[in-house]
Amino acid sequence: MNDENISTKTTDSNTKEGGEVTDLFNWANLTDAVKNNLKCEMFVFNRHYTPLSVAFSDELYSQIRTLFLFDVVNQVNLGAGTGMSVREFEMSDAERDVVLRTDVDKVLHLATLKFNIEKERDKVETFSETDHEMRKMKGMIVRFIDPAKPDEPFYIIKALTPAATLPGLAAWEINGGTIGEFKADAGMRIPTDNQVLVVGQDIFIFAAKKFENLFKYNYKEQRLAEAKVAEIEKSYKLSFPEGLSLQELLKDKPGLVRKLQDVEVGQVTQDQTIEYADEMELELMTDTDNSIIIMDGRDLDMFVGLINEDYITSERTGKRYKITKKKLLDDPSGGEPPRG
Repeated sequence: MNDENISTKTTDSNTKEGGEVTDLFNWANLTDAVKNNLKCEMFVFNRHYTPLSVAFSDELYSQIRTLFLFDVVNQVNLGAGTGMSVREFEMSDAERDVVLRTDVDKVLHLATLKFNIEKERDKVETFSETDHEMRKMKGMIVRFIDPAKPDEPFYIIKALTPAATLPGLAAWEINGGTIGEFKADAGMRIPTDNQVLVVGQDIFIFAAKKFENLFKYNYKEQRLAEAKVAEIEKSYKLSFPEGLSLQELLKDKPGLVRKLQDVEVGQVTQDQTIEYADEMELELMTDTDNSIIIMDGRDLDMFVGLINEDYITSERTGKRYKITKKKLLDDPSGGEPPRG
């Protein structure tokens, strides 16, 4: 392609804090011109977001480029002529012919993976089916490098599922119509859809739901959580270890973030929370100034359970329970549900 074909479509905003936003269409055009010269490395990562390097055979190289690189470049180049646009992930919903974009620094798990691959490469272990098991891997990353620009790699990422992995002991192979023993340690199916592209500090998202699930990033829920955090910090005196905060603890607890949306903050006061914990024989710690100490995610779960009144003692058996779901009953007389 020549310069005349470079699309002028850009994101809703061409600048961001810390630098320019990558022009996705220009990137695809330039990458298309050098795609056959690019080198690549492959990594997988587990649910703890630990990257593992993966060795692959020479004959697989062409398939890797087709499944990961060529399809992304082709989709963007085709989209340049059919009205595709790039919008900010945090401000938009997924739509047809829309690619969503966000910053690497906003997505904690992806930022950690990228840092480990780029800055801690010597500490990244090599994947082994015996030691790690492909069915336990959460995603796959292919790192592409232009030999002419070795300091400007980009990444294409796809989610993996346990169902996509075939353990060698439980699989047979079909070859020329004949069923035989599956000789490999394991087999796997690679997703064919485009999902996530990382260029510099920009993340381009082709499959929003898969991206959210893969990296536990749901901006809308997080914004709601921020508002709830502000309510909690206004209503309760909490104490955290140095370097930790309520917002930081919530980043890796999507279930608790969702639960917080239904918590009526302040109905159980600070003193009542501490008394409630004593009644339920829970190990809620307090400081000398009566602050509630939150050391980790377990303490946070307990605290939220207390202010949401999730703990009960059975009047019949005396056993203690934590309620996972609550439904407020109507007043026995048929009026409004009792309050307070």
